Formats: sequence, C-alpha cells, structure tokens
Amino acid sequence: MTPEEVVAACRASGVRLVRFLYCDLGGVVRGKATHVERLAERMRTGIGLTVAMSAMNSLAQLQAVEGMGPVGEVRLVPDPDTFAVLPYAPASAAMLSDHVGLDGERDPAGPRGFLRRMESRLAGTGLILRCAVENEFSLARRTDSGFTPIDDSLCFSTVGMAASAEVADAVVAALEAQGIQVEQYYPELGHGQQELSVAHRPALAAADAQILVRETIRAVAGRFGLVASLAPKPWPDQAGNGAHIHFSAWSGDANAFHDPGRRYGLSAGAEQFVAGVLAHLPGLLALTAPSVNSYRRLQPRSWSGAYRCWGPDNREATVRVPSTFWGAEEASTNLEFKPADASSNPYLAFGGLIAAGLDGIEHKVEPPDPLTADPAALTEEARRAAGAFRYPETLALALDALEGDPVLVGALGEPLARAYLAVRRSEAAAYGAEDEAFEFRHHFHKY
Repeated sequence: MTPEEVVAACRASGVRLVRFLYCDLGGVVRGKATHVERLAERMRTGIGLTVAMSAMNSLAQLQAVEGMGPVGEVRLVPDPDTFAVLPYAPASAAMLSDHVGLDGERDPAGPRGFLRRMESRLAGTGLILRCAVENEFSLARRTDSGFTPIDDSLCFSTVGMAASAEVADAVVAALEAQGIQVEQYYPELGHGQQELSVAHRPALAAADAQILVRETIRAVAGRFGLVASLAPKPWPDQAGNGAHIHFSAWSGDANAFHDPGRRYGLSAGAEQFVAGVLAHLPGLLALTAPSVNSYRRLQPRSWSGAYRCWGPDNREATVRVPSTFWGAEEASTNLEFKPADASSNPYLAFGGLIAAGLDGIEHKVEPPDPLTADPAALTEEARRAAGAFRYPETLALALDALEGDPVLVGALGEPLARAYLAVRRSEAAAYGAEDEAFEFRHHFHKY
C-alpha cells in the first residue's frame, strides 16, 4: 500500500490516530502515534525516536550503552503491509515499524531489521521459515491483594470455556478483523489460563502478528474489566505461560522439512536444523526465554522443557516433532520449540532460531538420538548418555551463554548484541535485588 492508500483506508474506517509500533529489547511493546492528517508524510519521514530507547530496560532504567544515550535519534518507519485498524481502540490503527538511521539505512540495533537479515540469509539457501505461535495467557481480576484468576477450572474444561467465553470470542473477532486467523482456542491447565494459536506465516510476518496478538489479548481483556497476562509464570503456584514456536522451512510450495521416507517424516535438513538449535540452545534461551520470570517456568515435569533434547510428541523436550494430520502430512510437518515465552521480542526469538538452525544446516550437524521419555524420569547417567543436559537455570547464566556463542552474537551484530546483553543483564540485577513479590507483580502487568 502507498501512503495515500493507507490514508484512504484510515478515512474509510474513521481512523484518527495511527500507532507506529515496535518491540524493544526488554520485550515491551512500545510506539508513537500520528494523526491521519500527517500520516502520509510520517510514513515517508518516520517518527523521531531517541536512540536511548534501545538501552532502556523493562523497569524504565536507562543503561549506559555507548551511542545509546540522550544524544542521537533514529526514525520509526512503518511497514505499510502491516497496516491494521484496531477493533479494540476507538478510531485507531497500527503498523509495525523498523528503526531507521538518519542516513536512511536500517539501524543495526533494530530488532525487526535483525530478523530481516536472518530471513535474507536463509533465503540464500532457497528456504523460507514459516512460524506460528501458541500463546498461553492468564485472565485475572485486579483485587486489593493483586491479581486473582477468573476461575479455578481444569485443563480443557468446558467450565473454563464458559467462564471466558465472551472474552475469548471478542479476542478471536478482533484478531479476525486484523487479518489474523485463529487456529485453536481452549482453557489450559492453570487457573484462568487460556491458550490461543494462530496460522503460520513467513517469519517476519509471524513476528508482526505476534505483536498484534499480544496487544489484542490484553486490550480486549481490559474492555471486560479484566487483566490478561502473558507473563511466563504469573503466579508461583500455577502453570506457566509459554509462547511455543511452531516452524517449518519451505522451498516454494514444497515443505523442505518433509520426507516421508525418513524417521518421523523429517528431512535430513530438518534434523540438521534441530541439531543447530540444540547446539546453540543455552545462548538461544536468552532470546526466547529472556526474562527473570522465564526460569520459574522452565522446570522439570512442567511440560515446558527443562533438558536439552528432541523427540516425537515429547512435550518435555526442547523440540517436539508433532504428529502430522491424516491426508495433510506434508502441510502439517513442522517442529515445535517449547522453551519460548511472550516476554521475548519475537523478532529476536525467530531470528535467533534461524541463526541456530542455519548453522546446523550449513555444517550438516547430526542431532543426538531422539528421546522418547520424560528426561526428568531418567537417571542422571542416562540423561548424560542421551545428551539431555539441564538448561541454564537463571537468566544470568543464559546471558553468559549467549555472550559466549559466536554464531548467535555474530548474527545479532555488535551494536544489537551489546545493547541486548546490557538491557537484560540490568533486569537480572534489578530483580535480584528485590523480593519475589516484586518480580511477579512487575512481570504480570508488563507482558
């Protein structure tokens, strides 16, 4: 769409304000809005943004990162292909935006630009990664004591469906209005917990959709007087919220992960991708499970993954190989990456996944033997023999692993890696200085 076409669409829908959205390095969705009268101009010139925002953590603490202080500016330049009227915000629309320097080049510290670079690298092998996210979230009422789940129903319970039916329907309708197709919805294991998955798209479009899904869930819940949290562990005694990433690589109309003649119907390239992901997992977690709260979720026997392994329909594995559907074997061949949650920046999470998997493909790495048991049920000796090593148990350890991973750091590039490590390390330190109540409260309403 041209700027003039976007303006025309706004006028046809009665839109006055258009949000230029982005996700920062702390996983927080931010943005600025322009009036429709200035929209065409702002689409060409962007909206100014201080470079300091690239060094701001999720507690509004600015980090001392060289070149990211009070002097300097980038532009938020929207992608017109992402234009959507927001059904939950009166007279408002949104577009996802890139960080662009004053020289007209994409800012190397911009997360969306990083995913663009990774998509381009993968395209050099003739492949496109298609992704979809299963988001779990918790619906709650705000009370004097904090946040209380809307129900105490059981997993997949119709009692839970009834309790959240109006909100769920409104969320689905709002996503449909934005062109986002919902695949499944149901109440999950935790009290007040829901799960909603959407259709797969090319990685950049899937990351854009993930931002809109997060925004929609929270905003629609708010219109019902509820609070929706996608925090990894909203309550200490309830199940954690994941944002599982389903992904497959395509060459044209052919699923490059599909080979019916091999085990589990997976191609050699698919297994090499898995091997790359597992090889880089400790550092990759700093991108996919990047909050202090994330590591409360990544515990043994929590169905979130706690040991580095892969296997067919193994929901305790890092990478699950889902069963395909009858008559749609090629179309439904995909992999599920479980240790991911919505405190992540999806552009960094998907880009990191590509960088790790591509390294496995380029070096033709073979994965370890698949695991067909819960790794927590094995002896320590059996886990070692299977290569099922325990994840880093804190954000600080995952960040150390990321910094020590030349493939992931090289993919991110120096400015982005430096800023990201500073932001996330500052969060680890800040939460470490406070009590558990502080951690749960701040993660609950930020994600």
